Amino acid sequence: MLNLPAPALEPLTGYRELPPPTMLERARANYQNLLRRRTVRDFDSRPVERAVIEQCLLAAGTAPSGANQQPWHFVVITDAERKSQIRAAAEEEERSFYNGRAPEEWLRALAPLGTDEHKPFLEEAPLLIAIFAQKYGIDAQGERYSHYYVPESVGIATGFLISALHDAGLATLTHTPSPMGFLSKLCGRPESEKPVILLVVGYPKPGCQVPVHGGIKKPLEQISTWL
Repeated sequence: MLNLPAPALEPLTGYRELPPPTMLERARANYQNLLRRRTVRDFDSRPVERAVIEQCLLAAGTAPSGANQQPWHFVVITDAERKSQIRAAAEEEERSFYNGRAPEEWLRALAPLGTDEHKPFLEEAPLLIAIFAQKYGIDAQGERYSHYYVPESVGIATGFLISALHDAGLATLTHTPSPMGFLSKLCGRPESEKPVILLVVGYPKPGCQVPVHGGIKKPLEQISTWL
């Protein structure tokens, strides 16, 4: 048996219990706030204050993760030339997807959203956040060590980030061109990281419209079971 050191512990000081009526009120308010969130594909070019994005990234960084290894890295892209390069590379992959690689069932599922290979929002939005999953870590001696529950951890952090951006008054789009290895090169990320999501962030364009289908959410009885 391994002789592992005991973990260092400290008092739980951040937790605040609330009266049940307040709990319900806050839970309802949070649901109503998130219910307003919609995926946007028409973005205004107005810039977003860097400090706002940094606070949202800090919020994402509070997410729980396997062994608290925090296996994520966020690359914020505002440079117009780099956004143009990303759009060109993403549209190349998307043309292949929509014109032969995607099965018919997948294309039928996407049809109500009106998506195609054209991705102008990758240049129009003021910023993109490329989200990378760290497949493994490198210690101070340059040795590789394993990360655990990487997809789950990065997915949770991404959810925190999307929620924080929405709460700050920004719109988002989760873009996932496949494959997206081009992001590693364009963002200068190491081999230990895998790009998983390209998050488009900004203000909705005036007169922005969204697909009706995107606002249809499953009712509680379809997404939960009590035992």
